[in-house]
Amino acid sequence: MSRESIHDLDTPALLLDVAASDRNLARMAEFFDERPCQLRPHFKNHKCATLAQRQLDAGAAVGMTCAKLGEAEVLSEAGFDDLLIANQVVGARKLERLARVAVKSRVAVAIDELPQATEIADAARSAGVVIGALVEVDIGMGRCGVAGGEPALELARAVSQLDGLRFDGIQAFEGHIVYHDDADERARFARESLAIAVETRRLIESDGLPVQVISGGSSSTYASTGTMEGVDEMQAGTYATMDWRYHELVPEFEIALSVLARVISKREGAAVLDVGVKGAGGEFGTPRVVGHPEVEIPFFLSEEHLVIRDAPASWRVGDAVELHSSHACTTCNLYREMVVRDGEEVVDRWPIEAAGLLA
Repeated sequence: MSRESIHDLDTPALLLDVAASDRNLARMAEFFDERPCQLRPHFKNHKCATLAQRQLDAGAAVGMTCAKLGEAEVLSEAGFDDLLIANQVVGARKLERLARVAVKSRVAVAIDELPQATEIADAARSAGVVIGALVEVDIGMGRCGVAGGEPALELARAVSQLDGLRFDGIQAFEGHIVYHDDADERARFARESLAIAVETRRLIESDGLPVQVISGGSSSTYASTGTMEGVDEMQAGTYATMDWRYHELVPEFEIALSVLARVISKREGAAVLDVGVKGAGGEFGTPRVVGHPEVEIPFFLSEEHLVIRDAPASWRVGDAVELHSSHACTTCNLYREMVVRDGEEVVDRWPIEAAGLLA
């Protein structure tokens, strides 16, 4: 029985080239094999438990990173037993949910103020569990986190005294660096940023408090911060799927993710595809047409349409067209399944269990 062709799919559809993705997973795992720093892949990239398991199975990984509590719930239910929520978890209902995750899985969260830590500790004690805590240090992102040095030390001391919490170490993300185009400068800036966290680690350890881990990093800084002494975990995510923007930064990883669309209208010099911003992340630029580098898409604003000026004359209404998005993470979040491909054939369908889970 012949397999389904991707060209027969309803569109828009999210495609994953499984061979390319597997090569990416193997490349990243090989880089960290036998290094002090290990992988903690970021689930937010694809939100698919099947792909997450393949990341762990590829090797050099200690567990998974999540951006949101809902992602951790999905992975815990799927049997993953070592989870980091690299974010602040706040609010009574969320803390009850967090404690339930901790019943099934070892879980840690980012902390950047004592009242937040105290509330998590209270929820943990009520549920009879222990929750890990990473003091988040702001190393330049300007988002969450305390300042490095004494402020982080003071918070670490306080967290370590709370029953129900387990002080694990430091969360530090060089997110303000990851899209810097110059590779050498990106590496230099990333190392300078992470050095704040490493120095803070030494300060905390000199105070007699063990720091088990510094966790941070990304797919575009893995080779710089992932080789720094004192950095233990790399939260790379996009390498599993890749988009065209990240591919410009780390071309050693292949673009495995694409969106299949279809021509629904055609006129001289232009074609309209059946996908818009509800079907492809465009935060870092408009989509690119696979196999047609000469086609430029000047804007990408419609919800359900993509107008392509100067479309190839050979295109006809009904033709399937593949696109590479500029942001894999937000693209995956828009779909409920990945259609797994081997060349032109559909070989599997993987649910994206955490799609749309914003809480």
